[in-house]
Amino acid sequence: MIATRRLAQSELPIAVDLIRAGAVVAFPTDTVYGLGCFNLDRLYEAKERPREKRIAYLVAAVPADLPDAARRLAAAFWPGALTIVAGDDAYRMPDHPLAVALLQATGPLPVTSANRSGAGASGDPDEVWSQLAGRIDALLDAGPCPGGRESTVVDLEGNILRQGAISAEDVARVLADG
Repeated sequence: MIATRRLAQSELPIAVDLIRAGAVVAFPTDTVYGLGCFNLDRLYEAKERPREKRIAYLVAAVPADLPDAARRLAAAFWPGALTIVAGDDAYRMPDHPLAVALLQATGPLPVTSANRSGAGASGDPDEVWSQLAGRIDALLDAGPCPGGRESTVVDLEGNILRQGAISAEDVARVLADG
């Protein structure tokens, strides 16, 4: 069992240092709390996530090598609640100032929702604490997330892999306008 630290927003530099040292840290996004760590083994273990499920990268800037269709989606929906699957990777730019500040300090970060696999994702830090305290190194607590619903996940053909905050119709409209 890990001694999990509960950090205030003002302790963002501590959270950044922990992540850089390989720690697993939960933090707020515009949708739900995320769980980030550069060590994928630790991330899968903390969440008890099946290995066949990939983990997206949260970013503070649009990756330079995104294909055109992904760039159109990013221009329309980022920052925001759309995760774009491009090849073997997936990316999302959150619309939350604390998450963006963390990502600006760490660079692109592998992140999954901050819950145990099979349990619902949550925008409530107390729920994250109850599910993950003792399994993660820290929770950066900034109160409830404003969105409360997971991001929509889409591939470059417009297939919705997980319905979330952004509608399939809105995604299709952007891809059709390309």
